[in-house]
Amino acid sequence: MNIVIVGEAYGEAEEREKKPFIGAAGYELGRMLTEAGIERKECFLTNVFNLRPPGNKIKAICGPKGQAIKGYPPIVAGGHVPQSFIPELERLGDEIVQNNPNLILALGNTATWALLGRTGITKIRGTTALSTHTARGYKVLPTYHPAAVLREWYLRPIAVIDFVKAERESKFPEVRRPRREIWIEPTLADLHTFEHTYLSNSSRVSVDIETSGTEITCVGISPRQDLALVIPFEDERKKGHNYWKTEQEEREAWRFIKRIMENKKIEKVFQNGLYDISFLLRAQGIGVYGAEHDTMLLHHALQPESLKGLGFLGSVYTDEGNWKDMRKVETIKRDD
Repeated sequence: MNIVIVGEAYGEAEEREKKPFIGAAGYELGRMLTEAGIERKECFLTNVFNLRPPGNKIKAICGPKGQAIKGYPPIVAGGHVPQSFIPELERLGDEIVQNNPNLILALGNTATWALLGRTGITKIRGTTALSTHTARGYKVLPTYHPAAVLREWYLRPIAVIDFVKAERESKFPEVRRPRREIWIEPTLADLHTFEHTYLSNSSRVSVDIETSGTEITCVGISPRQDLALVIPFEDERKKGHNYWKTEQEEREAWRFIKRIMENKKIEKVFQNGLYDISFLLRAQGIGVYGAEHDTMLLHHALQPESLKGLGFLGSVYTDEGNWKDMRKVETIKRDD
């Protein structure tokens, strides 16, 4: 089996038949798999717990931290899975090893907890990672459980998009990350080198800014998918939080950005570009010429019912890790 699908636990119909995904959620799962081009019969379906929790609530089987299975975090706020359920995780691990899939589709928080040792499906859905718990070293793609889809229908197009990615990822077992060359903490000499080497003959660049309050904290410019330059203007490690050593250096950095933004021969691609373009004009008096495309608007035209923030687009269209979940400092930019 190239795909193992892991759910949470039995519902009413599943408990009666002792089989996973045969109730309403199972029916919806089949529909979504078909839409994504995945044959359900070609997948191995199982649950973390082959039992029905009281009231269909995982919290009902939880206990205090002192009874928790070692190495696993709380599965719900303040709720730990007791050691008496170790046999269930061992059974799940054996099933995964026996099927040796290229991909595990983890449906919902419980499956994600069992395989990745964490929860928070909204933040991590759509991004592949190697399993760290229960059966280690297998590629996992978390997304919403079909039962959650039935409760909150707006989640359905997101889950289907993730299933489409799952079909693509099921063709190979490894987690593939693209190679990137990103210039960070540049000097003025680096800016001139980057401009001369990569931008002088470029006909299109991607541009993104990050902001805090009324200030632009950094500007990113990329002439191709595997290369980018990040120009910082704020550095919390330094006294005064200014990245550049002198006002003259900072002015030169802004002049560099101005040359690129006002060059009509270079097409610009943005994500939520109306925000970036207006902010550059208000904050620095830099006009943007040649703004041709906006990835947020293009995606919205293709998938008007789904999310359109940059983190979501990254999870759908790229093989990058979940960088939005990695960062520690929030910005005020509104990708949506």
